[in-house]
Amino acid sequence: MQDPVRIGLLGCGNVGSALVGLIGDNADVVAARAGVNIKVARIAVRDVARPRGVKVDQSVFTDDAASVVADSDIDVIVEVMGGVEVARKLITDALLAGKPVVTANKELIARHGPELFALAAKAGVDLLFEASVAGGIPLIRPLRESLAGVRIRRVMGIVNGTTNYILTRMTESGSSFSDALAEAQGLGYAEADPSFDVDGIDAAHKLAVLTGAAFGARVNFKGIYVEGIRRITAMDIQLAADLGYRIKLLGLARETAYGIEQRVHPCMVPLDAPIAHIEGVFNAVVIEGDFVGTTMFQGRGAGQGPTASAVVADLV
Repeated sequence: MQDPVRIGLLGCGNVGSALVGLIGDNADVVAARAGVNIKVARIAVRDVARPRGVKVDQSVFTDDAASVVADSDIDVIVEVMGGVEVARKLITDALLAGKPVVTANKELIARHGPELFALAAKAGVDLLFEASVAGGIPLIRPLRESLAGVRIRRVMGIVNGTTNYILTRMTESGSSFSDALAEAQGLGYAEADPSFDVDGIDAAHKLAVLTGAAFGARVNFKGIYVEGIRRITAMDIQLAADLGYRIKLLGLARETAYGIEQRVHPCMVPLDAPIAHIEGVFNAVVIEGDFVGTTMFQGRGAGQGPTASAVVADLV
């Protein structure tokens, strides 16, 4: 087997540490499927002294992310640090240096994907982003490869586990929005400031990524209609149930005569639709296309393990 592919990892929080663990624990599986060994050679973090519980030599860590990108011994850059502007600069530099990049950064791809894809194409390297939407659920590759011969008509899905958990608890227990949110925060499913999730922004970022992959469209993120779940009440949930519906926060994109329509908002989903029964922190995405009809992908849409799994899939 040839020399290992050396990875420069930008960020080693929950996802980054899970990625290091997965590559270490499943090294034989990954090598067999990739045809090469994969080695995490350098890791850029903000604080090199912070304990991270990963099985790598301390000398691998640095607080100079730019030096990791510039290192001639690094073959591939993996970005799991989050944020937009710093990550955008580092990924741009990596692509200009002819290094392929794997990222889990949904906001970056939603807002700056087209320019970065153009840079990658010009450099003749890959920019892969399976982990940016729905955690470990394979979505981007099926859209770009498995369904490459199909005209996609509509993409619809539950792509935010926090809001789905809140709506599930409101449905099952009759909880108010505030009580269900507090429960989600207590379990670590929601942040102290939950705005990114409950106001639909996270789902809109993911919808933008899916729209670009499904329709080959250059997405204007600011043009997506976004409405969250703050105004949903226990009475809304009960009235929907009485009528044979469940309320879900959905991201929807569809082809129209005027272009691609995109929106994120709470929807009344009939009980006979499979997606109505996706509960808790799980995600599901429905894809409709000519010749293939309707397909649905579901699974764990977040978490360090599923997201790390998607990153490794792109590496392989």
